Order: sequence, then C-alpha cells, then structure tokens
Amino acid sequence: MTTSLTDTTADAQSAAAPPQPSESRLTQLRHRPETGALIGTLSLFVFFAIFGGERFLAAAGAASWLNIAAELGIIAIPVGLLMIAGELDVSVGSVLAGSSMTLAIVSGYWGAPMIVGILLALALGLLTGLLNGIIVTRTNVPSLVVTLATLFALSGLTLGLSRVTTGTTSVAIHPDPTSKALFGQLIGGQFEVAIFWWIAVAVGVTVLLQMMPYGNWIFAIGGDKESARATGIPVAKVKIALYMASGFGAALVGVIQTILYNGAQVANGQAFVFNSIIAVVIGGVLLTGGYGSVVGVVMGTLTFAIVNQGIYYTGWNSDWAALILGILILVAVLMNNTFRRLALSTPRSPRKA
Repeated sequence: MTTSLTDTTADAQSAAAPPQPSESRLTQLRHRPETGALIGTLSLFVFFAIFGGERFLAAAGAASWLNIAAELGIIAIPVGLLMIAGELDVSVGSVLAGSSMTLAIVSGYWGAPMIVGILLALALGLLTGLLNGIIVTRTNVPSLVVTLATLFALSGLTLGLSRVTTGTTSVAIHPDPTSKALFGQLIGGQFEVAIFWWIAVAVGVTVLLQMMPYGNWIFAIGGDKESARATGIPVAKVKIALYMASGFGAALVGVIQTILYNGAQVANGQAFVFNSIIAVVIGGVLLTGGYGSVVGVVMGTLTFAIVNQGIYYTGWNSDWAALILGILILVAVLMNNTFRRLALSTPRSPRKA
C-alpha cells in the first residue's frame, strides 16, 4: 500500500471509467510515490556506471554500496514508517551505539554467552522505543524534541557506563561461529549478510502495509490522527509500536556491526541519525506524514549509498560528495512532490479490501 487516505467518490468515478490496460499501467506507475525515487536511483546508477567504469560495476564496487544500503535500510524502513505516521525518531544513532556496547560488554568484556548479549542489545532498542513512544503520546511534546533528548541522554549514559564498567570506550568481542554466520558473515568475502536482513525487513514491512489493517492505520494516523482516533484506531498504541520498531532496527544494526567488526565503540552510529531521514525523504516519504512506501525507502537507501560510494570510483575529488548529496536531496524532494501531486490529483481504481 502506497496511498494515504483516499476519497471513495473518486474511487467510484475511476471504477466507472477504467482506462485502457496499457494506459492503466503507465498511469499507475506515474502516480506511485516511489516512482521518483526509482527514476533517481536508476539515473544515478547509470551515471556512476559510465563515469566509474568497471570498478563501480565489479563485485567489490557493488558490495561497497550494497553493504551501506543494507545497514542504512534496516534503520530507514522503520524510521520511514514513523514518518508516514507523522513522527520522527532521531535517537537511532545512540540506540545503535548503546546496543553495540551492550553486546560488547556483556558477551565480550564479561564473557556471557553471545545469545545473552544479543538479546539484551535488542531489548535496549525496544525499551528506548517504548520510552520514546510513551513520552510522545502522553505529553504531546513534538517527537523531534523527545527523540533528540533521548539521543543525547542515551549517548551520555552509554559513554558513562562504558567508562565505569570497562575503563575504556572501545570493547573487543570474539563471536561464536553461529553468531558470526547469522550477523557478521561476509558472503564471498565482500557482501555482508546484513543484505539478507535488509531484504527480510523490507518484505515483512511491505506485507504489513499491504495485507494487514495495521498498514491502513499507519497511513490514516499520518493523514489526520484526530480523524483516525475518531474511527477507533488505537493511535497511541500504533505510535508506540512504531517507535519500538525503530529502536529494534537500530539495535539490530548495532548487533550486526559489533559482530562484523569484532568490537564496538561508543561513537558508533551517529551518522545514521540524519542519513536515515535523508534516505527516507529521497524515497518519497513526506515529512508531514500520510504518504510514502517501503519500495520508495529502499530506493532512497540505494540512492544514498550509490552517491556515497560511487564518487570514489570516478577518480574525482571526494570532497564533492557532500555537495552532490545535497543537490540530490533537493532534486529528490522536488521530484517527489511532483509525483505526489500527480498521485493525489488523479482518481484511482478501488483497491481490494
């Protein structure tokens, strides 16, 4: 599902005069929120394939941006759901760092079984998301303020407890073969197993949005939470669940990075704070909520990763990467707004309940 709340009258009109099959496919493609992101991703891929040459297209080149996209995507997808629901979560960077250090200290410094460290790390993400959700829904304080406070508080807590517990801000870990295979394996020596976790998250969330009432609730809340509440949707519970999903995604990436690199640092994860939002915005999700898609977020993460790594294969000065990314964000927002207007201006045929 990639729509916000729609007008049933418009659906009836479109059903009364259905377009020709070929026109219908083109119209549906043009009116989907991920279309702009897809065009951007394909355009950038072709651009860097031309100027980056064989090195960009080789397995090592593909791995460089797919690995980044996978880790970013695991966080960006639940963050995207929150943004569709009209909320933000900028605490993911500290959740990632806190979860990484939790696993490293529990199973590395203290020597507890890996499963214990992993479960505690994931529990930290869920607990942080629960706390964010409760505060946002019960106080009506803007989510940016709440999660920004959580970002700093959890960052300071992680730093302080790490120094008190271990006397350092970096802890090594020696994962067992099973944990390594599940979370830190390099397939073919280049591709992170995180790519499969990313695919699993994307497929699972897509099914949630398309085949379950929960998906309709998320879009309804982002469109108008008061109207959603009036129709019986449990707005507070949905938002709390989405915050917990966001925290869990960040914690999962923390686990993956800790096992992959055999250690954790307090400073890990801060780049994900804004990179995840950038990927979601490039993917066509509105900051105001009520509109977006999982496919669009996936395209947004791929676009970000291709730009982030592609410039190194062109031989150009990498200092220009930030400039290119900034221009890309602006172009993506303008393009996505155009496709959003197209999607909302033309009636669509009714969807299956």
